Amino acid sequence: MLPDHLADMALFDLNTGVRDDVVCSLQWNWEVPIPQLGVSAFIVPSAHVKGVRGKKTDRVLVCNTVAQSVVERQRGKHATHVFTYRRERVKNADTAPVMPYRPVQTMNNTAWQSGRKKAGLGDLHVHDLRHTVGLRLREAGVPDRTQDAILWHSNKTMTAHYSMAQLVEIFEALEKIKDETNRWNISLTSLIWEVNGGRLTQKSPTQKQTG
Repeated sequence: MLPDHLADMALFDLNTGVRDDVVCSLQWNWEVPIPQLGVSAFIVPSAHVKGVRGKKTDRVLVCNTVAQSVVERQRGKHATHVFTYRRERVKNADTAPVMPYRPVQTMNNTAWQSGRKKAGLGDLHVHDLRHTVGLRLREAGVPDRTQDAILWHSNKTMTAHYSMAQLVEIFEALEKIKDETNRWNISLTSLIWEVNGGRLTQKSPTQKQTG
């Protein structure tokens, strides 16, 4: 029920735990490949981090394999921004020039609102995706210090504090939440969705599942 570009953004959010404004702002020149893990990290400048002015620091966003697959689907679309959208022509669709990709300004747009309405999830907010990540990290038994690093609750910066061992720790924690297994921490919104005949999962947050 979500358009492909927005579904990709939601899936990325569900596998990283970052705020939706960071997803929208994510840029290619922030990317740092980590060959040892086969994924990338993004160093998000403090200007794009929520917090008190003067006390904010750069933050590290580590991809798990699902988030990395989403990133790979975006390559080559836009020179600066990772997540973009291209409005297709209604008429003369094959006429040059091709419509350009443009950065997505917000995930909470008309497409998101329309999708949640069609799914019967009128109170589902984009920020709920971040809350879901927190639930799944706790459900997976991830240590509090690692949860804090993933959700940016700690004050550490990438350049000053993070070692390869810590990046591996974050990556392995995020790998634990890429599939929905144990369901003790299923959210109330998810329960309502299932009662209404659907299945809310990280693979398709507002799309019915079969089987």
